[in-house]
Amino acid sequence: MNREYSVRAVRCDHRAGDEEVYEALKRATDPLTRSWERLERAGRIALKFNMGHTKVEEFEGRRRELVDDAVCRAVLRLLRERTSASLVASDTFGREADGQTTPYFNYKPLLDEFGVEYDESNLPPFAEYDVPGGGYMFRRYTLSRCWEEADEVISVAKMKNHLFMGVTLCMKNLFGLTPTVPPEGRVRTYFHHAIRLSYVLPDLARITNPCLNIIDALTGQWGREWGGEGRVCNALIAGDQIVATDAVGAHLMGHDPASDWPHPPFRRDRNHLLVAAQGGFGTVDLDEIDLVSEVQAPLNEFDSVEEDPPAHMATVRETACEQGLWYRDRRREMVDRYPGDFIYLQDGEVKWSGADPAHIGSHRDFAGSRPGSALFLKLVDPEEREGERFEVYEEGLKRLRA
Repeated sequence: MNREYSVRAVRCDHRAGDEEVYEALKRATDPLTRSWERLERAGRIALKFNMGHTKVEEFEGRRRELVDDAVCRAVLRLLRERTSASLVASDTFGREADGQTTPYFNYKPLLDEFGVEYDESNLPPFAEYDVPGGGYMFRRYTLSRCWEEADEVISVAKMKNHLFMGVTLCMKNLFGLTPTVPPEGRVRTYFHHAIRLSYVLPDLARITNPCLNIIDALTGQWGREWGGEGRVCNALIAGDQIVATDAVGAHLMGHDPASDWPHPPFRRDRNHLLVAAQGGFGTVDLDEIDLVSEVQAPLNEFDSVEEDPPAHMATVRETACEQGLWYRDRRREMVDRYPGDFIYLQDGEVKWSGADPAHIGSHRDFAGSRPGSALFLKLVDPEEREGERFEVYEEGLKRLRA
């Protein structure tokens, strides 16, 4: 039976050498004919590795929180052997405006080894991207021009739980594409926010539509994306569609990829994989995937940390939706008073306004005596170019109040 999506999961011992890792990844990717047909036609391929950070933690001889060097090297070796395309890796915080690299760019030697360019997503040139289908959360995003110039995209992620998203795999990896410096960019908390993030991630996936998606599951991480507990998993996963690949990854972690908030591991926010699939992009139904696996679920024990009680998160989500709709209903007034500024709303009050909210690092601290009342950050653009879909907040309230 022909299926629209193909995913392969292969066994690879976490203690394997570089050559064994390469052979395992080759075994996982060789059957993905749709991926290779696209990649072999491409003149330029953009890659997003989940590798950048100022501190590299290790577990059982592998990177614990980030894609391991051996997996990165295997990916690049395969591409050099099978394509003649120019390769560029893009990320944020790897390079300063003067061209100097930062400690965040810890995988530069690997890119240099294979002649891969680097694109700093925080720096111009930028381009505007309309989301195919109109968008889940916003109709338009400003991102590096790198993605406009690429013929194909690859996402390479680590198998981890995530405090907000439940799991962080190939789709959550794409969050690193968003520039974080205003005016072109948005501070992290603009998108990484109650309600929004579950819909922003499918938007980014639709814009880039990676044709090859790889999950490093030699080892994984339980609990949260940073500072969690290492897990030995002994596997590599590859697929030709990002939602389907992540659905298999979540399944192999022991999670139901079709479940949703407030069910674990989706304790804080909606399941972004389900949101994407419900909007017609990919699937979370394993029966709809051409799946061949040498490993069985669960690869190890996984779950997200419960940082806040379910009742607290329900209140945060409800008040976030209310503030989004409050802004929509008073947009004309906000435009008259705060044109071009960012504003923070809480309980129907503008708590702060200005050109750059980057100095407000913690929503918990800024919320003050009302920690369960969400802060809503919004750019007051008279033209509303980003095209926020406020109906998401209406639907959210219906779900919460059902």
